[in-house]
Amino acid sequence: MQYSQGNVGRVFTLRLENGERLPGCLEEFAREHDIKAALCTLIGGADKGNVVSGPKDGKALVIDPILCPVQGAREVIGLGTLFPDESGEPVLHMHAALGRDGETLTGCIRPGLDVWLVGEVVVMEIVGTDLLRKQNTRRGVSLLSKE
Repeated sequence: MQYSQGNVGRVFTLRLENGERLPGCLEEFAREHDIKAALCTLIGGADKGNVVSGPKDGKALVIDPILCPVQGAREVIGLGTLFPDESGEPVLHMHAALGRDGETLTGCIRPGLDVWLVGEVVVMEIVGTDLLRKQNTRRGVSLLSKE
């Protein structure tokens, strides 16, 4: 286990507009407001994009993701963390559950997801932490690591 202690800094409440694309719009907001690390919550709607819903083979060394398309307006709730990558750019890692007509699609929104109607996001800044996302070449993903 690796860990880092920090404190809650600023807290932002955002209303995302119809058609705004996640995770890009949150990463841009973090750049504009010099947010290095944060906990992010999302509630609202989504209607276009893809989510990663598991690896094709959980035993494989390199992750080959299962991409699931998001089609039609869905209710969405998500939780994620934002930390810088090795070049200092903010990277959001958020998983979400998207529901429609009694069925739920759950996965990572990294491939991109469009807001439908509205997305409400609370960004709780974490100050004093020294974690960042480092590329893990063995697995083909970025993982939180100590600097």
